[in-house]
Amino acid sequence: MTGLDTRLLHLIGYIPNSYWDEKITRKPSYWTERIIAQLVFAREMSKVNDNGFDSVIEPVVSLLEHELKEEGAITKKIVLKSEAMLAPLQEAAKKYRILSVAHAHIDMNWKWPWHETVSVVLDTFKTMLKLLEEYPDFRFSQSQGAIYHIVEKYDPEMLEEIKTRVAEGRWEVTASHWVEADKNMPSGESLVRQILYNKRYLSSLFNLDMDQLSLDFEPDTFGHSLHVPEILSGGGVNYYYHCRGSEGPLLYRWEAPSGQSVIAYREPTWYSDYVQAIIGAYVPDICRQTGLDTYLYVYGVGDHGGGPTRRDLERLLDMREWPVYPTIEFGTYGQFFKLAESVAEQLPVVRGEQNVVFTGCYTSQTRIKKANRLGEAALNEAEAFRVVAGTETGMHYPAQSYEQAWRNVLFNQFHDILPGSGIVETREHALGLFQETMAIAVAGKKKALERLAETIDTSALAQSDHTEIAEGAGVGFGMKRFSISQVERGSGKVRIAHVFNPSWQAREEVVEWILWDWKSPGRSFVVRDADGVETPHQVMDQGYHHYWGHDYMRVLFKAQAPAFGYNTYTLSEAEHVYAPAFPSDSRLEKPKSYRLENDVLCAEFDPLTAAVVSLYHKPSGSELIDPNRPAGMFRLIKENADQDMTAWIIAEYMSMENLHSGVKWTKADTGGLRQSLGYELNFGRSLLKVVVKLDAGSNALIYHVECDWQEVGKRGDNVPQLNFNWPVSYSCSEYQYDVPFGTIVRQPIQQDMPACSWIRGARDGDDLPSIQVVTDSKYGFRGVDDAMAVSLIRSSFDPDPYPEQGNHHQFTLGIIVQQPMTNEQRITDADHFMHPLTVLSGTAHGGSRPLKDSFLELIEGTVAYSALKQPEERGQAAWIIRLYETDGLATKVKLKVKREVSRVCLVDGIENEREEKGSIALDNPFIELEVKPYQTAAIKIVFA
Repeated sequence: MTGLDTRLLHLIGYIPNSYWDEKITRKPSYWTERIIAQLVFAREMSKVNDNGFDSVIEPVVSLLEHELKEEGAITKKIVLKSEAMLAPLQEAAKKYRILSVAHAHIDMNWKWPWHETVSVVLDTFKTMLKLLEEYPDFRFSQSQGAIYHIVEKYDPEMLEEIKTRVAEGRWEVTASHWVEADKNMPSGESLVRQILYNKRYLSSLFNLDMDQLSLDFEPDTFGHSLHVPEILSGGGVNYYYHCRGSEGPLLYRWEAPSGQSVIAYREPTWYSDYVQAIIGAYVPDICRQTGLDTYLYVYGVGDHGGGPTRRDLERLLDMREWPVYPTIEFGTYGQFFKLAESVAEQLPVVRGEQNVVFTGCYTSQTRIKKANRLGEAALNEAEAFRVVAGTETGMHYPAQSYEQAWRNVLFNQFHDILPGSGIVETREHALGLFQETMAIAVAGKKKALERLAETIDTSALAQSDHTEIAEGAGVGFGMKRFSISQVERGSGKVRIAHVFNPSWQAREEVVEWILWDWKSPGRSFVVRDADGVETPHQVMDQGYHHYWGHDYMRVLFKAQAPAFGYNTYTLSEAEHVYAPAFPSDSRLEKPKSYRLENDVLCAEFDPLTAAVVSLYHKPSGSELIDPNRPAGMFRLIKENADQDMTAWIIAEYMSMENLHSGVKWTKADTGGLRQSLGYELNFGRSLLKVVVKLDAGSNALIYHVECDWQEVGKRGDNVPQLNFNWPVSYSCSEYQYDVPFGTIVRQPIQQDMPACSWIRGARDGDDLPSIQVVTDSKYGFRGVDDAMAVSLIRSSFDPDPYPEQGNHHQFTLGIIVQQPMTNEQRITDADHFMHPLTVLSGTAHGGSRPLKDSFLELIEGTVAYSALKQPEERGQAAWIIRLYETDGLATKVKLKVKREVSRVCLVDGIENEREEKGSIALDNPFIELEVKPYQTAAIKIVFA
């Protein structure tokens, strides 16, 4: 720092830097602020010109110092004299431009309830409309489709005023997404739907071309995932504005692994501020960095809305008249990014994720996170089965209902809702939307499966017995697990079940059939597939349970399901029942087994702790547990609680307690299809109930966990965290995580990192198996020290003092042992974990469809499935299939479709047809397309 800078720094102390600045105890005079702001700007301008203007600046500084010393104040007369002395710099100063863009950052339900969010929107917009009326040069910009929907719903008259301002170009709609969403935890499909539904809605509402909605405005989002540029490009979004998650260049091209890129701007100061005279100080250096002569200045009070004030506009109008200060214009983001286009070829290229910030947000408010994962999964299956039922049976596709359900999910992905940094009202509203979403999705899926089942010819399988009570038993059964209800539709001594597969790959898995009011003597029965071949089965829990006037049994059987199709099974009385001559002899006692074993894995548990002390992979002969570091351990971590923002920040660990002392074993199943062990762990005021299962033929240990969590965080004491840890026997120099539309490899780090559902400890340099830990509702993972940890529950205390208390925590963890395989296979394993086979009770009737069939199959290609849905533009029998390349390979994708196809084409993220000759071909029943490395692709299939 030069002597001149030191002297200027003293002068700067007389003026405020921002409305966050609490150091100014007295309001400076207008003239003091005016001349010091010009001086600081002039000095910064001099710096980028080899200090060439210092000879003009230094005498003015001396004059002001003298005036302050002698008179104790800076007068108007001295300011005008100083400006005259600075006049040689005026021409250079006015070549710089401050493009002032007004915005009101409105957080959705952050620290307030929904009705307050509505009020914030309407109150803010009323102010903006009044300012637009009074100041003809003023422009205003606003993001988030959900905000405009609030206006449409709660003040339609105001919407008409906004439409007028949009049409005249003075109200800029900067919303390319439904909300300013989190970019790490939503699925890739959700991020596509953010754009799709928002663009369709706003283009219709304001009569805009979808291409005009080209900015992803994310000022406060907590990090930015790897494939975001690919997703944005596919949705016709070319520009990205953000504040957090990076310390790199300000203006750059952000490039996805696919090669697609967007022009990104990282806000160098802040996006929510009053207008302050000091802003000129930033201009020369920022313009030097960006290569532009224009500084994008975002102003307006935010978070709780408000936006710019009359004072802000008056200050800008005044400041643009200052002689040695940049040119000031009211403008829009669109203007700035068009300027950025002019230097696009010279911009630095940034590759990779822009992470991380606020790592506690990957775990805080677990119920909201579970709602997100389950909502995404349920809508994925509902859409897919419903569109298939539409093309196969003519069934109506409830597009409006599904869009509303998606809007619920998308709204809850706002960057203060899904990350869990809200209050109790935030959570209550989010979970209310979740319940509506699940009602739409589960009911829609159930209706689609029933319609498909009605077309299956089962007439030769069974006849109903109308004297029994089984038909209609079990209404609503299973809904607490967020699956379709397991109601009985048949009766008698032959029951029918259809097993539906939501994956485009064939599967063989153990499934559960709820058998209602079975009256056969001795409960002996056999299960057969569509070809009449007997399949193994297993009765769970020693028989009957009671449910609302009916009895049921849980019956497991090994099901085979064709790719995105179904198979039909029957359960009937066994022809011969062989009872043992004597019952098992209770006079002999055998030692209990603490082993789960099938033909793939053998897991040994410590009898005293329930920790996994051995996990042996039989095909490779590999032991995957270090004998000195048992796995499958639940831990109570206490984080330092001396700081605020505990919902956002995981502080340093103060202690880590192994919870496996005093384990209480509760159950053991040793059947041929499923083995399981159950145990309980008491700690603090909380209780953990765990059941670990291993199914026949499976390569995964599954942990079903219930937790009555009563630990409370306290300022100055600690933030308690429930954590799950799985060390491995091999060296991990890197860890793989799934992210939206792909995977990422990260180095070991003592910090939670985001993933959509799983982490894998990558094995160094051999072809032996590795471990993948997958979850049904968790997002915070830590890969370090040859181990993988999952943050399960955290009792942060601000802004919500009690975010997790209660006996409502249920989640599932999978420990998948994988032979060396492609990313596509790893993603598919995790997808099957999240989307199990679905069992539907059936009846005997005629039909046109065989007992088993497939509607869609992936034949080849390193691609993962994202969605199967009806096109938004309706009127023809058609599908949209979205997929993404997973392994960095140019791949040929081959799909097999059951029905005859008349036409196929590629579409973008907003379902506009694309012309790419030679990249897609139809040869009924096969469709082939070329997919580039890491590309997201969508195809439209029109049926004959």
